[in-house]
Amino acid sequence: MFNLNLYTCLTLNLLLTMKKIFTLCFLVIPLIIISCAQEKPMSEIVNKSLAFSKEQYSLMTDVMKEKAGMLPRTIDAEGKLITSNSKWWTSGFYPGCLWYLYEYSDDPKIKEDAKMITARVEQEKFTTDNHDVGFILYCSFGNGLRLTGEESYNEVLLTGAKSLCTRFRPNAGIIQSWATRDKWQCPVIVDNMMNLELLMWAFKKSGDSSFYKIAVSHADVTMKNHYRPDYSCYHVVSYDTISGAVQVKQTAQGFSDESAWSRGQSWGLYGFTMMYRETGLERYLVHARHIADFLINHPNLPEDKIPYWDYNAPEIPNAERDASAGAIMASALIELSKYTDQETGKKYLQVAEKQLRSLSSPAYMAKRGENGNFILMHSVGSLPAKSEVNVPLSYADYYFIEALLRYKNL
Repeated sequence: MFNLNLYTCLTLNLLLTMKKIFTLCFLVIPLIIISCAQEKPMSEIVNKSLAFSKEQYSLMTDVMKEKAGMLPRTIDAEGKLITSNSKWWTSGFYPGCLWYLYEYSDDPKIKEDAKMITARVEQEKFTTDNHDVGFILYCSFGNGLRLTGEESYNEVLLTGAKSLCTRFRPNAGIIQSWATRDKWQCPVIVDNMMNLELLMWAFKKSGDSSFYKIAVSHADVTMKNHYRPDYSCYHVVSYDTISGAVQVKQTAQGFSDESAWSRGQSWGLYGFTMMYRETGLERYLVHARHIADFLINHPNLPEDKIPYWDYNAPEIPNAERDASAGAIMASALIELSKYTDQETGKKYLQVAEKQLRSLSSPAYMAKRGENGNFILMHSVGSLPAKSEVNVPLSYADYYFIEALLRYKNL
């Protein structure tokens, strides 16, 4: 005999099953399709971003040709371009961007523009009152020499390296960053690790071991005194000028003395990775890997992998992002991935890929002709000083282009 109740139950179950299938088809599957569509091949993202960077910086160069002796720095609240002379620490990044874009495109016009703009920072080879001569000269003349072999660039770089060495303080074993001020007798910032690449080049070019010894000493003392047990770092460590002992450990641009200022963490990661490449000393590789693991596993690293301006910023998750910290970190991770075992290297590369995808998206990449003709938006110079907050910065662009090229050349 036909069971009406059983038939009703089966029908209801079938209808419920069909409803679930409907939900899957019309709600879940489209999300999967959208997600897959967003995951374009990295090669496509890299090539598109490099092509845009070339186009955007061509517009920048058209503007800068009319500003003799000046270099682009950022924009103001109204979007107006802010420039600097060669003395400002970021002056080498714009010519460096042009050299990288010449490397990418082999465009002779960009080569000539790069030579013209690079000449604007040559006088800084005599700079002895700050540590930024490495940033200024190696990003500009260093890349120019690497790509063209221009003989005259050797003299500029060697003279600059000698100027940088005048800031070495034997009692402490470090290169002094800033001038003496307030509580700081001999302040050293973690950023200074980046300038050691110029000294390592000078050692290899000249054979003068003093360049090597100063660079290694500075790296070793920084590793010892700037870093905490968790491999985060202080921004500023000041030394006693007589005894060489640590005087204070503080910050200038981070949230607090004990916080992890994001760009500083990226400088350290990049610097120790570079020092391993240049010296082959295992201790620098070990240290760089510890820094990388601290950063990629940090609970406050956002999903898109672009750091907040400070990993301990109290306003997280509404804190300002720092695209420059993300770009530097991505470039460093791509290089570091080559010096580790396959599994670890893949882990580092996955984070860098995510960072490049994020930076190449409309969330961080400007539109053509906008953003003062800079490439990336949303960087932070110094939030405590209310200076250059949520703006483009020339060094964010530099390390972004560098990261794209490094990934392209893997």
